[in-house]
Amino acid sequence: MHSLFTFVLSCVLLMFSGGVHADIYRDVNRLVVTEQWAKAQTQAEEHLKTQPTDPQMRLLLSRIQDGQGQTVAAMQTLQALTQSFPELPEPHNNLAALLARQNRYAEALEALQAAVRARPDYATALENLGDVYMALAIEAYQNASKALPSQPRTAAKRLAAEQLLKSSAP
Repeated sequence: MHSLFTFVLSCVLLMFSGGVHADIYRDVNRLVVTEQWAKAQTQAEEHLKTQPTDPQMRLLLSRIQDGQGQTVAAMQTLQALTQSFPELPEPHNNLAALLARQNRYAEALEALQAAVRARPDYATALENLGDVYMALAIEAYQNASKALPSQPRTAAKRLAAEQLLKSSAP
């Protein structure tokens, strides 16, 4: 999901880039791609001082924060972005990716459902939704195995689901 997060972010940046402002997005994105996090964050924050509601730069800032290991800050940035722009599916999807990485699947599910409501044909969110459902299924099979350890069918289903999820990982 992490590489999907990066891919989606790059696509969104390209989609929204245009005119004079395209340079700042391109510059910050280039710094992100080369993992020059501190410099990218400085430029993003400078831009946001003059355009604090810019959804594209706020989305990029969340990627920078995540790249620096500031997952909580990235999640807060994305949460605020989903509240300011609920019609944008990308912040919901990216928030879900961070939540799923922390095994917070129920919350990730809610975020992905919001992304799909915002754009029903958003393939990345739909794929991530499948991954979250698979992770929830694995949890359910684990719980079932604990409740009835003598049932080999449940363990077999859990293993099959785990293998499927691993095989789809980038």
